[in-house]
Amino acid sequence: MNLNRLLFSSALTLMSFTGIASAETTLTIATVNNPDMVVMQKYSAEYEKEAGVKLNWLVLDENTLRQRVTTDIATKGGQFDIITIGLYETPIWGKQGWLLPFDNLPASYDVNDILPTVRDALSYDGHLYSVPFYAESAMTFYRKDLFEKAGLTMPEHPTWTQIKEFASKLDDKSNGFSGVCIRGLPGWGENMALLGLVGNVFGGVQFNMDWTSAVNSDAWNKAISFYVDLANKYGPQGVVGNGFNENLNLLAEGKCAMWNDATVAAGLLFDPKRSKVSDKLGFAQNPVETWNKGGAWLWAWALGVPSSSQHADEAKKFIEWATSKEYINMIGDKEGWVTIPPGTRKSTYENPKYLAAAPFAKPTLDAIESASLTDNTAVPKPYVGINFPIIPEMQAINNFLGQQIAAALTGRMSVKDALDAAAANSDKIMKKAGYIK
Repeated sequence: MNLNRLLFSSALTLMSFTGIASAETTLTIATVNNPDMVVMQKYSAEYEKEAGVKLNWLVLDENTLRQRVTTDIATKGGQFDIITIGLYETPIWGKQGWLLPFDNLPASYDVNDILPTVRDALSYDGHLYSVPFYAESAMTFYRKDLFEKAGLTMPEHPTWTQIKEFASKLDDKSNGFSGVCIRGLPGWGENMALLGLVGNVFGGVQFNMDWTSAVNSDAWNKAISFYVDLANKYGPQGVVGNGFNENLNLLAEGKCAMWNDATVAAGLLFDPKRSKVSDKLGFAQNPVETWNKGGAWLWAWALGVPSSSQHADEAKKFIEWATSKEYINMIGDKEGWVTIPPGTRKSTYENPKYLAAAPFAKPTLDAIESASLTDNTAVPKPYVGINFPIIPEMQAINNFLGQQIAAALTGRMSVKDALDAAAANSDKIMKKAGYIK
């Protein structure tokens, strides 16, 4: 038995898998095309052999994944046995009865090892409804070599104004790199993931206390005007088409001086096999501005089982394997410790191998543990959430808002008109849903 097969066999044994599914059992998995999920797919072939199941993968970009999964689970279509979902969907769908709870995880899984902040965010009414594959906050990545050459110093806690000043001095498109890479692709989990934070730190909220929209406030107008100017002057060409993966690739190729995005990217950017600038990168906390809270998100990509699945037991066993300590250790040994799925388990941040390989480990953990879903805005708000409100109506509201901001980014409309249109759309949806009297 080769090492790879032995690792899988040990993991299956340690996790006390009981019973083997019939050879005919097929589990259909819907997942996002982020690098960590691609690695999971790569190593799942051995799981199939050991567990006696066949895995049918549907790998999609974030926006398409959310559309497909939301439609299927809301209609109880039964198309998927395992779905990749986030911190936003899990408590809402758990409350609706659309997900099966993970109430009987084996002792060997050690559910108490999951970071409490993440575990609580993936729970509803005391029940865990999805299990984190990786979790993240947000941070600033920057090219230390370019900063040194320009005589610049990145502070540990930068402001957006400082980011713009740095970008203006580092932007050098004639030599193939931009001052900053930034999300422009519209979508509630794409450009709005970042812009919800920008709105916070410029002093704004998404809803007033009576649930009317606040995205056309002075604070949001200043925030989005700042963003549009920053992205157009110092971002890469075609910025409106760039989401997480596109910006990750740009920085890994050395084509931008800074990037503000998910902490999970650190493991990929610091991996010399995947990044041309792995030895040139520094990191700092995500920017604040006039307000010093709500500048970094809390997010988890997690695995859940729809209540419509016909193979729930087998699906849960796969999820136990893919989110276990043993899986993390296997990826560390096989792919390199800097690349393991981060942000989920206390034991990860106590592992000397990971701490030695990942200089960003402690700042990432600090950002995740300090993220508050409630205390994060300069003025009172009626919702729970940092960069988006955790309410069912959020997807439609923030997808539309993201589209309007993208239109402002490309010059098809003014920032004011974009935010006024988004506010009117939000109020219409919230009145229909009964939030606004």
